[in-house]
Amino acid sequence: MGGCTTEGDRTAQPKQAQPQETSKCGETVVTDALPEWARTGFSGDGAGIPHVFGKSGDILGVIFGSPLKAPPAEDRSNKILWVTRVSATTAGDLTIHAKLDGTDETAERKVTGGPGPSIIDLPQAGCWRLTLEWWGHTDTMDLTYSS
Repeated sequence: MGGCTTEGDRTAQPKQAQPQETSKCGETVVTDALPEWARTGFSGDGAGIPHVFGKSGDILGVIFGSPLKAPPAEDRSNKILWVTRVSATTAGDLTIHAKLDGTDETAERKVTGGPGPSIIDLPQAGCWRLTLEWWGHTDTMDLTYSS
């Protein structure tokens, strides 16, 4: 399986380091301490729990179903807790537009009520590029589903 890469204007100066654009899909999963804004409901700092930050840093997915599987594993689900550091300015759902890297395959998922607990099953294993939309905000991230 190839890694996710982004083609684009390489002359633009990024506002901050954005390793997701040049690293292989899945290398964005970290297990260090959760940021303080994402610790509600966790004991301690959440270190050791796999999570992925959105590119802009306004949302993260805490992956309780690690590793994510396609098709879903029989003994556990693909549970992701979506946590955002931006306040709700409007009501609405979290919409996830997913595209399997290197293909035309897409999927759309919805988390009713916005960021929160979810089960996100995707059609097949591989590197999925996600565009997340909630409460007037948009962010992106890569997630890997294994077989």
